[in-house]
Amino acid sequence: MGQTDQKQDRIPSRQEEDPLITENDMEKTMGAADSDAKEEPMEPEPAILLYQGQASIRIVTDEGKVIYIDPYAGDSYDLPADLILVTHSHFDHSQTEKVEYRNEDCRIITQKEAVLNGKHQNFNLGYVMVEAVEAGYNPLHDVNECVGYVLTFSNGKSVYVTGDTSTTKQMPLLREKEIDFAFFCCDGVYNMGLEEAAECAEMVGAKHNIPYHMTATTDGRHFDRELAEQFEAKNRLIVEDGEEILVE
Repeated sequence: MGQTDQKQDRIPSRQEEDPLITENDMEKTMGAADSDAKEEPMEPEPAILLYQGQASIRIVTDEGKVIYIDPYAGDSYDLPADLILVTHSHFDHSQTEKVEYRNEDCRIITQKEAVLNGKHQNFNLGYVMVEAVEAGYNPLHDVNECVGYVLTFSNGKSVYVTGDTSTTKQMPLLREKEIDFAFFCCDGVYNMGLEEAAECAEMVGAKHNIPYHMTATTDGRHFDRELAEQFEAKNRLIVEDGEEILVE
């Protein structure tokens, strides 16, 4: 009786039920499943951001595209550029000739292209979305001739650079973008100082707030650690000149 019960309780395999399914069919099915698994898209790697001092930044995206922002400080301009962004025409933001190596389709976007008829423009370049935002609002920086940029990369992470500015009307609206890394100028001579910059950081609400453009001199090092440590914003991140961070 025990043996009979075991035969009744035993569930036959699908291969036993359907004699048309062969070993070759099974192998093909498993091979197709493996192929589907291999074809799943990979998550984009984070962009690598190098802060060069003053307002100068170099970014290498997951796609290998090279972006220079406000070329002036530092000497890491050896990678061929795919995109050069300029926030305004002042010499410490617009030394595009330092970017000697450029790919054939290298694009340069300055404040002239970024603000047209008083409207700030967006540029979808595939590997990055570049959104021009307000900058200026002080005697030396006209809002119609200066911009900041919000860059969003293929992994969804974003970087905001203020360029030269004081508090803008748009900053409270940027909170909705949930920006990951925000760079705030804070020299206190040509732009807002440390206290106002911290207030702007509170408005924007980025996950990481980074002080930059701290010096008002044209010689020496374009970074001041002592001033950076006086930037009292929440979620402060101090990035020294020559230091790299992952945009993740």
